[in-house]
Amino acid sequence: MYRLIYKSRSILVEVTEETLKEILETSTDLNRKFKITGALIATRTHFLQVLEGNFKDLNRTFFRITSDPRHEDLELVSFGPVENRLFEGWVMKGFGIFDVDPELDSSLKNKFGVEEGGVRLPTQEWAALSLMHDVGVIVQ
Repeated sequence: MYRLIYKSRSILVEVTEETLKEILETSTDLNRKFKITGALIATRTHFLQVLEGNFKDLNRTFFRITSDPRHEDLELVSFGPVENRLFEGWVMKGFGIFDVDPELDSSLKNKFGVEEGGVRLPTQEWAALSLMHDVGVIVQ
């Protein structure tokens, strides 16, 4: 079992709920087919995604993502073996953190910083997983 985390910048003028919905619909079928689980966080300008599965399928998925025209400045945050899935049962879960409660927005910006007016998506594994936890627990 492996976990892959990446961050990218959207080439779109602004990421919206509709953008997030389209990405989730496309990735859900592929992830189910390859037994990949994970979660995606989007701000108005960036994406942060955690994917879990076997090495070959994650590698193939990442290369597909690198050629997705919605992304630029793609950064591989981490890719390595893990003992257990964090997102068991989540073929793909998505969270937009652009229309959240002002208190949550302020809390996330204080903890992770600000990037282009939104929450800065981290490029360290521990911080990326911390953000996933904070958003997953609070926004569900």
